[in-house]
Amino acid sequence: MDQRTDEKLVEAYRQGETEVFRLLVERYHDDLLRFLTRLAGDRQIAEDAFQDAFLQVHLSLGSFDTSRRFRPWLFTIAANKARDLLRKRGRRQTLELSAPIGSAGGGSGDGGSFIDLLEVEVPPPDTGLLAEERDEMVQRALDRLSDPLREILLLAYFQRLSYAQVADELGIPLGTVKSRLHGAVASFAKNWREVSTERERPANQE
Repeated sequence: MDQRTDEKLVEAYRQGETEVFRLLVERYHDDLLRFLTRLAGDRQIAEDAFQDAFLQVHLSLGSFDTSRRFRPWLFTIAANKARDLLRKRGRRQTLELSAPIGSAGGGSGDGGSFIDLLEVEVPPPDTGLLAEERDEMVQRALDRLSDPLREILLLAYFQRLSYAQVADELGIPLGTVKSRLHGAVASFAKNWREVSTERERPANQE
């Protein structure tokens, strides 16, 4: 496996090693699709946005500033493509819950659980909450966020971007990043409690 950094691969591509573009696609396949599925709530939109993003990357690599990190640039392009596709559809689609929270391997990033990161109280394993069910509940909680809050939460926690990096990639002031992220965390925690209550209600009503 090629151990060169993303930025080195970009430089190699510019110098004629066209085959390294495939390496970039493979390197980010799992992480980027997982991110886009969470963002869009729809697997098909995520796959379409993935393809559109790498097409845009292919067209723009010549002007990419290799003093910057490739990963945030790629994910910002992909998020923009997903938003464009959602806008064309006119509404958010039915949730696709096939993208797990945990890292699925093959990607270079950490797709750790939002639940752990946000310190939301999670039922212990002996309550019967399966990993798949937890992932579905997290997706439901995410889907109840507005698009700006969901995106900033995904960038900050899923992609581990710093406040400054989020501000740079979204083109918003640092203070806005902090306040918006605070609101996103609070809203997600509230949504998580709601979906947890909804899960428990049928059993309590029996």
